[in-house]
Amino acid sequence: MRIWDINPGYLNNLSLLGEHRELHGIVSIILNNKKGYSKHPETVRWKGYEWALGRRHALLASEMKLRGIKDHSPLDLKSNNGHWPSVYINPPGDQFTILENKYKERSHGRIPLPRKTVELWAQHKYSVMARSPRLYKIIGKEVSKIKKTEGFGELALRLTELLREPPSPGNLKNTVEHMWGHVSDMPSAREVKTTGSAGLLEAVRVLAIEHREPYLTASTALGELDSWTDA
Repeated sequence: MRIWDINPGYLNNLSLLGEHRELHGIVSIILNNKKGYSKHPETVRWKGYEWALGRRHALLASEMKLRGIKDHSPLDLKSNNGHWPSVYINPPGDQFTILENKYKERSHGRIPLPRKTVELWAQHKYSVMARSPRLYKIIGKEVSKIKKTEGFGELALRLTELLREPPSPGNLKNTVEHMWGHVSDMPSAREVKTTGSAGLLEAVRVLAIEHREPYLTASTALGELDSWTDA
């Protein structure tokens, strides 16, 4: 059993659906006091954090939708609202290494696994911007001064925990408008008539995948921001 902490965009379809299935299994164990796997480390660390499990499920469902996979099992869990477990089975930085080894002869996820700290940062830029433009500038400057994999684990942890915070409406609007700039010149973009951040984000998601826009398709924001639009 495993619930990943890094963005589900890094998971291939098999791992994505596998986590979705195991998350529902953990929820069932916790809510129904089942004995099977009740002492598994993954179950133990999520017990009491059902709201966070629901948020992780929303992330998985958003990524599945992006890949054309429907989620027929929504979750609405309220306990310990706003709180996430502080314990990791493997730190976020190590989870990238686990996936690297796991996917050596298998298909990869939507987002290429980063090998350098600057790649990790580039993939998370818009997600951070949606939380804090100030941190977006600060982290960007910090990363520009380091080499190769220096600080990779620390940044992976920092980004994972930062993305657990909901984006504010204003920051979300600003970020989606920046993302729109990557697809606004595409011919089919002229047909888009929508108002509001959620509608524009959905248009960005569709256009980016349809035209395989390289920057956005390798961005965590393309998947995860959608999960917060109706939170």
